[in-house]
Amino acid sequence: MKIIDILEEKKRGFSFEFFPPKTSKAKESFKKTVQILKRYKPLYVSMTYGASGSSQEYTKEATYLLLSVKEFTVIPHLTCVGATAFSIRKLLDEYKLKGIENIMALRGDPPKDKQFDFKKTQFPYAKDLVRFIKKNYNFCIGVALYPEGHIEEPSFDRHLQHMKQKIDAGADFAVTQMFFDNSYFYSFLEKAKKAGISIPILPGILPLYNILKAKEFCLACKATIPKKIQEKMSSFLDKPEEMEKIGIDFTIKQCKDLIEKGYQRIHFFTLNRPRVMVKLLDALKNF
Repeated sequence: MKIIDILEEKKRGFSFEFFPPKTSKAKESFKKTVQILKRYKPLYVSMTYGASGSSQEYTKEATYLLLSVKEFTVIPHLTCVGATAFSIRKLLDEYKLKGIENIMALRGDPPKDKQFDFKKTQFPYAKDLVRFIKKNYNFCIGVALYPEGHIEEPSFDRHLQHMKQKIDAGADFAVTQMFFDNSYFYSFLEKAKKAGISIPILPGILPLYNILKAKEFCLACKATIPKKIQEKMSSFLDKPEEMEKIGIDFTIKQCKDLIEKGYQRIHFFTLNRPRVMVKLLDALKNF
């Protein structure tokens, strides 16, 4: 089923994002994670993809594992870093044969170990990938949006123009980058609406369980962790269980605020951590 059809039908629910396991032990753990979270009946589930296809095979294997769970609607991520039209087409043809109807189209991050010039590639931007998929296939296409702006673009207005171009290229729905202060999300939606962006936009939420890990993630994108929660969690670095409880309580409040204000479909970056997700989801199930 196409995700855009699910979003038109269901006005409330959660979606889960996973990353592909790379070891035998991690694969077994991932299978258990999938079974645990399956009972929460997600709107859909997504699988991430490495830069330059570094985890392409892992992504495919994990995607097909998700696909084997009949209750799931699956959307694999696809990045265009270093990709060619041939390699993209080959992978999309395979996904199509497997019955996949949804693709998350992303530019992706450049390889960390070498210089990389996006302008010299066949798909310099996500909009180019979106346009290619839209022209050649019938997939439902998801894209990423950034409430606090893109780390590589100092001007938010230009960033907004780039987002509009990406959506106009054929995107059906969007998921935001993680944010920890809902005011950024609400302000972003107002600006997006004024720019003529009208597709469904799901807030992307990263559960806070470890402040050091969260800060590490934030270094790669424009995401601001409120100073108050940073300081509170940092004071319990030597007590990880306490730190986790404080972080999860913060995320629960963040999600409740979103739901209260009418944003009742939330996308969770699960980090393949079922224990954290269960605590969060159980706290929200009757809210």
